Amino acid sequence: MPLLTIKTNTEINDTPGLALVASKTVAEILAKPESYVMINIIPEQTLIFAGTNEPAALLELKSLGLPESSTAEFSNTLAELINQQLGINKSRIYIEFSNPERHMWGWNGATF
Repeated sequence: MPLLTIKTNTEINDTPGLALVASKTVAEILAKPESYVMINIIPEQTLIFAGTNEPAALLELKSLGLPESSTAEFSNTLAELINQQLGINKSRIYIEFSNPERHMWGWNGATF
C-alpha cells in the first residue's frame, strides 16, 4: 500500500539497488511491512527546476493512513536518501505526500 515514486533527470547506475534501499526506508519510516511497499523509479526524465536542468528529483509518497504530522520528518529522511544515493542536493528535491481513502486504493482485485 505505500508507494514511493522517484522521478529524476539523472542517470541511475544501480536502479535495483536504489529501489531496495528505498523500499526498506519507506517501510521503516511508515512502520509498515515491507511486503506491502512498492517503489517506482523513473530516471532520465526531462525535469527543469528553478530554471535549470541540473540534477533534481520529484518524489511522490502515497500511503493509507499517512500521518500528516510526520511529513516533515519523512521529507528529511527521503531527501537524505536521494542525496546520498544520487548526489542530488536536497534543495533540488520536491516531495508530494498523499493519503488516499481506503476505497480509492486497489490491491489483489479489491480495495482496502
